[in-house]
Amino acid sequence: MSTVPATPRRHAAQESMMTTPQTTRVASSHIVQSSPHYPTTRRHSLYGTEDRIILDPGSRIWKVGFSGEGKARDVFYAGGEGGQSLWTLNRASKPADREEEDRVLEAKLEACLRSVFHNSLLTDPKSRKVILVEHPLLPLHIKEIMARILFNNLQVPSISFASSHLLALLAAGRVTGLVLDCGHLESSVLPIFSFRPLYPHLRTTPLAGARLSTHIKALLLMFGTYIPPATSLSATMNIPAATRSTRVPQDVLTDKVIDEIKTRICFVGEPLDTEGPSQSMSPGPGDDLDLPPSDPAMSESEFSRVSADIDSNFSSQHAGSSSYSVVSHSQLAGMEHGQSAQSGVQVLATMYSRHSTATDIHMRVDPPPSQQTGTGRGTLIIPGWIRERAAEVLFEGGDVDESSVAEVILDTLLKVPVDLRKTLASSILVIGGTPMLPGFIPRLQAELTRAVSQTSNSTSSSAAPSRAGKARPAVYDRYAALRPLLPYFAILNNPAPPPPASANASANAGKVPAFTPAMMAWVGGSLAGALKTGGVEVQREKWDEAEAQSDEDVPMDSSPPRPAGGAGVRSSPAKNILPDWTRTPLPVGAPPAARPPGAAMSSPSVQVAG
Repeated sequence: MSTVPATPRRHAAQESMMTTPQTTRVASSHIVQSSPHYPTTRRHSLYGTEDRIILDPGSRIWKVGFSGEGKARDVFYAGGEGGQSLWTLNRASKPADREEEDRVLEAKLEACLRSVFHNSLLTDPKSRKVILVEHPLLPLHIKEIMARILFNNLQVPSISFASSHLLALLAAGRVTGLVLDCGHLESSVLPIFSFRPLYPHLRTTPLAGARLSTHIKALLLMFGTYIPPATSLSATMNIPAATRSTRVPQDVLTDKVIDEIKTRICFVGEPLDTEGPSQSMSPGPGDDLDLPPSDPAMSESEFSRVSADIDSNFSSQHAGSSSYSVVSHSQLAGMEHGQSAQSGVQVLATMYSRHSTATDIHMRVDPPPSQQTGTGRGTLIIPGWIRERAAEVLFEGGDVDESSVAEVILDTLLKVPVDLRKTLASSILVIGGTPMLPGFIPRLQAELTRAVSQTSNSTSSSAAPSRAGKARPAVYDRYAALRPLLPYFAILNNPAPPPPASANASANAGKVPAFTPAMMAWVGGSLAGALKTGGVEVQREKWDEAEAQSDEDVPMDSSPPRPAGGAGVRSSPAKNILPDWTRTPLPVGAPPAARPPGAAMSSPSVQVAG
């Protein structure tokens, strides 16, 4: 007889052990998340206003986000996908042209700032304070346009202006250092001691990302190869690619293509040791290194400047060429030195290609509009030595107006007080977008060492001839005063620091947080906003009062009608409200020390005796 199956029961002892887990509510902010959409465990004020907007506006790339966060919410090209710059270092000389440029710039900046609040951050600008990360040499008219848009159009409560060099040093956890900002338009070095920027010792050079982009384009127009797409599918199989290779058309090398080549393909190689007869990279024991002639016009910097004028000439002449030869197609006849310049650039290319181990890169690009009759996309062949040695233009010095990135650091050290040189030399911080090239910071360390350790023996042959009975005058040694600091040079964010030669270098080289150089200034602004600090803060009430006062000072009958949004003809309180270190008086130095009682009576006798 079958029995009915019974439901299994737990033992009483086991039931007493099994209890409902009790949830303990923890009030600490590092455990409870404010929203599942935020990956950070920090309680973000989604509907509050205590978090400030960190705005890092560059000439090309903007970085925006909230304070207290480790990375920006959005990084975008301010000039569009093409990567155009919003402003340049040059400004129109005529007043009418300058006003038109300001109107166009104000329209672009207004679109960018509205996109920051409404698209990138999705927040109300009326309840958010803004920290503006500014370059020390940001033109005042650009700062004025930004402030007018933020106050009048977006109606932000306040704007704090903070130096990008100072905020980058704050992100590194240091209070003293020598900050090099290598951006797109220029490279600048600012010494900072105890959180006090020494603005009178600021040094700049135009060798930066824009010059590197121009140099890469000039090298590709001369030494690159372009394979256009085949006209038909049968031609792709029957006609070899070598017979279709031509010179690189200028329309192929757009700003977007050059920027992609610079950021994804190029890197910085180690310096070539050109001193001494025995070279480890020489092709033979008796063969000398084929250096280019020592002519200032043969430098890479001069080549990149002049090539911009002659690109249109030789590209139009050889656009339909069916073969490619470096020697036969290097058209430099329009340069000042003609054939000598051509041979100089050829020797330079031969030297770099001989000692380069980088491989050639085949890159798919869109064909120019005049050749869009084929199938598919064209192929741009980038030589390996261009990938490795294109950045040599940034380290090529010797020019008074265009110092290299290493020379501008050394020139700054020569200008600062002597008792600060050792501390600043061992605390060098490199920031900006251009130093993100692989190998840039180690190469900068090597260039600093080479420039300081180089003596005047190598240039003694060019010294002035000695007169009869007089000794030959000594050759000027530019960095002789910095030679004792050679063991103390250290870059704080060097990913591969050399073996330290001193205790200071060992304690500082490569010891800062591993933030990318391009984000150091924004991270410092985020940290400053979280600490409720920053630079000079301008309230909207003060701006409105100053703007009303400036309108009262101008008579109504004498002022001409002003167009809406006119930036160049509009009176603004920027001169009195916005901070500008170039217009502030220098701080008063320490008072003179009190003279001893007997010095006043003895000093006249000393002067008479002298």
